[in-house]
Parts: sequence; C-alpha cells; structure tokens
Amino acid sequence: MSYAVADSMTMIGRSIRLSRRNVDTMIMSIVLPLMMMALFVYVFGGAINTGTGYVNYVVPGIILLCTGYGAASTAMSVADDMNSGMIDRLRSMPIRSSAVLTGHVTASVARNALSTTVVVGAAVAMGFRPSASVLEWVAAAGLLLLYVLALSWLAAGLGAVAKSVESASAMSFLMLFLPYLSSAFVPTHTMPAFLRGVSEHQPITPVIETVRGLLTGTPIGDQGWIALAWSVGLLLASFTLAAVLYRRRVDD
Repeated sequence: MSYAVADSMTMIGRSIRLSRRNVDTMIMSIVLPLMMMALFVYVFGGAINTGTGYVNYVVPGIILLCTGYGAASTAMSVADDMNSGMIDRLRSMPIRSSAVLTGHVTASVARNALSTTVVVGAAVAMGFRPSASVLEWVAAAGLLLLYVLALSWLAAGLGAVAKSVESASAMSFLMLFLPYLSSAFVPTHTMPAFLRGVSEHQPITPVIETVRGLLTGTPIGDQGWIALAWSVGLLLASFTLAAVLYRRRVDD
C-alpha cells in the first residue's frame, strides 16, 4: 500500500507539472466558459425568462460546463501517454503503471477547482449574488467534487482506449455537449416534449438544480438525492470502466 501511494504521488506531481506547462490548454479551459457565460448573460439573458436574475440562473450550468472542458483535456492527456510510449517505459520500472490514471484524474480535479474559482469570481463581477451559507457552499462543493471525479475517471477511460489524442478529443465531445441538453441555460419546461424527457432524466440536470438551489435558494426538492445517486453511481461505473479499459490496453 505504501508503494502504491508513493507511486500515485509521483504521478500526481508529474501530471500537475504537465498541466502547468500546458498553459494554452489551461487558459482555454477557463476562457471558453467565461465567454459562454458572457454570451448568455449579456446577449441572450435579456430575452430568457427564468423567474430570477439570469446570471444567478446560469452560473451553476457554466460551472458544470467547466468540468466538461476539464474532462476533455484529461482524456487527451491520457491518450498522449498511452500512445507516446510512456506506458511502455513504466513497464521496465518498479512502479504501478495504473498510478498514471490516478495522477491524471487528480490533476483534472485541481484544474477544475482553479477554473471554477475563476468563473465564480467573474460571475460575481457580472452580478451573481449567491445567498448560500457556509454549510451550503460546502455541500455544493462536495457535490461538484463527486461529479468532477466521476467525469474525470470516465475521461481517463476514454483516453485509455483512444488511438490518438485527436480521437480522444472526439470521444469526449459528449461531455461538452450534454450540458446544453439540461437545465443549464433554460428551464426544461420550455423545451419540446421529446427533448424535455431527455433533459430531465440525465445526470447533469439534477446536479445543476441542486447546486443552483444551494447557492441561490431555489427549491431543490428531491433533486439533491437524485444528483447524489447519479454522481456516486457514475463515479463507481467510471472508475471500474477506466481500470478495465486501461488494464486491457496495457496487457495487449
């Protein structure tokens, strides 16, 4: 166990250093959500009726959009390691090769924490006024952490089977697109019936509604338990899938 922890810490340090050196990806993972938030708040927000200030409504969705961008970069980083010979070199060393995934996932969480902090700060400058208590902030952060971990492990699994960095980017497209089919930008009841069914029964909508309720005081209802169940279930499934796909690729 001590060797496994030491190996994981080594790979975590490596992944964080790689993230710091890959400045353009880090900047884009922050700039793109900020641009989307500015677009919706200043261009579309005046025409969208959500029953509250639109900036308060849209910020939770933008936060989850950040996780999608972060997960996409994780998939590409893992794919680069898998196809550049990095894993082959690890086979000749006394180190657990599976620690590579742990390093990438931990770096993904760190990147998401940074981008989320920047987005929330920019949202406050745009007029976002959360009413959450300290406990509600902690609850929202905990739920977001679960969701980020789940998405990051899923991205790691996709990166493990991708044959190139480009294919990893294409495979992670759903993570970027799914927030648009949720309550992130408009209430689901305004959507056509066939699309509303998809929006209301996918993991992102209950997570967004729960975070929105915790931060701004809107009703949460049973969305909190649904969001927790989705996040934990997705985390367990993603971790298992990533481990299986990675081991299968390494053993080929």
